[in-house]
Amino acid sequence: MMPVQPAASPAEDKAFPADAIEVGRVLGAWGIKGGIRVKPFSKDPEALFSARRWFIQPPESVLGARAGVSLSQFPPLLHISSSKVQGDSVVATAQELPDRNAAELMQGARVFVARTHFPTAGDGEYYWIDLIGLTVVNRQGETLGTVTDLIDTGAHSVLRLLRPDAAAGASLDASERLIPFVAAFIDAVSLVDRRITVDWGLDY
Repeated sequence: MMPVQPAASPAEDKAFPADAIEVGRVLGAWGIKGGIRVKPFSKDPEALFSARRWFIQPPESVLGARAGVSLSQFPPLLHISSSKVQGDSVVATAQELPDRNAAELMQGARVFVARTHFPTAGDGEYYWIDLIGLTVVNRQGETLGTVTDLIDTGAHSVLRLLRPDAAAGASLDASERLIPFVAAFIDAVSLVDRRITVDWGLDY
């Protein structure tokens, strides 16, 4: 018989997780029953669907000069009742948003999900967040740079690297290297070693 885990206290339930990843932004209200429309940061929004608890932080503008908006209007946590894809966004309902007025106040809110709640990636698949910070080397053992971001071109993703010899204040052309994240150029990805091996030259 499996032991029953004690229920989390309200404080623990709302505690912002240490492994929280920002996965989207609230675009505005949806429908008349408290639904919200969220713009996911990934073209595959599975992280939003895999978690029933979305942690919320206010948009940066609230900390600045966005008139008529206060920090208190943003609940720290949403318990998601339903979610689905609609066009290029995700629409969802939550227990904390009983009507459209409550949903409208969520515009601009930042949506976070605990990394431990992400669905397991398939063989040869990786979450962008897991690739950022990895060192990229070529077959000759030369360091090409560190992954700072990825670009979604539609057909495939592209690694954005900060060159190891980039000077402070240098232009993007001088400090950045782009490598398509496709099998033709990617030999291996080791999350354990935090390294990506590629078929790419220093002078490409």
